[in-house]
Amino acid sequence: MTIRIAMWSGPRNISTAMMRSFENRPDTAVVDEPFYAAYLLETGLDHPMRDAVLASQPTDRSAVIRTLSGPGPSGTEVFYQKHMTHHIPPGADIDWTAHCRNAFLIRQPEPVLASYAVKREDVTLADIGFERQAELFDRECDRLGHAPPVVEGRDVLTSPRAMLNRLCEALQISFSETMLAWPPGPRDSDGVWAPAWYDAVERSTGFAPPVSEARPALAGHLQAIADAARPFYDRLAAHRLCL
Repeated sequence: MTIRIAMWSGPRNISTAMMRSFENRPDTAVVDEPFYAAYLLETGLDHPMRDAVLASQPTDRSAVIRTLSGPGPSGTEVFYQKHMTHHIPPGADIDWTAHCRNAFLIRQPEPVLASYAVKREDVTLADIGFERQAELFDRECDRLGHAPPVVEGRDVLTSPRAMLNRLCEALQISFSETMLAWPPGPRDSDGVWAPAWYDAVERSTGFAPPVSEARPALAGHLQAIADAARPFYDRLAAHRLCL
């Protein structure tokens, strides 16, 4: 039986490092943001490498869902799915997520926006996925009758072995030491957009110690977005896995 893990995050978190960590397990295959092309087609947004993204993935959500609901690639026991919450608009089919073990990766909105604005200056609240993440979280709480696993990226960077142990326990899979380090460089599993976004993770060989998460000074319009995102972050942070 395939164990499908859907990890729900916004951008500029440690989502790609988490994907590296799981991909380094011998029993796991991963997929990188499978709804990105569908999201770009539906919204018409101008993201870096837009045309390449559209050409690299199915733009039909039903086709993506069939893949996500199927067996793990190459018959692997664990199928880890890295998802951006804002790629799933309200009204989209998410019934397939009931066949996944859903988890939520969070980061405070101020450092998310400071990092995002370096890559793409034109940013809105919807672009960073906080509100949609809270909606998906609330839906999963209702389905399960309790909160699904929530992990804070900074906690993973601070104590990777301990926090990954806690996450694996919550997901009901075994922890593997192979999750703590990986070879540098790109992966065949990386989205085609990797050259625009993954420069740091391609240099990485594991979870680096966290830099200061003091709230950075943001321009007025970015601070307004951070203020709007804060209640959604706080809602999930109240349930985060702790040591």
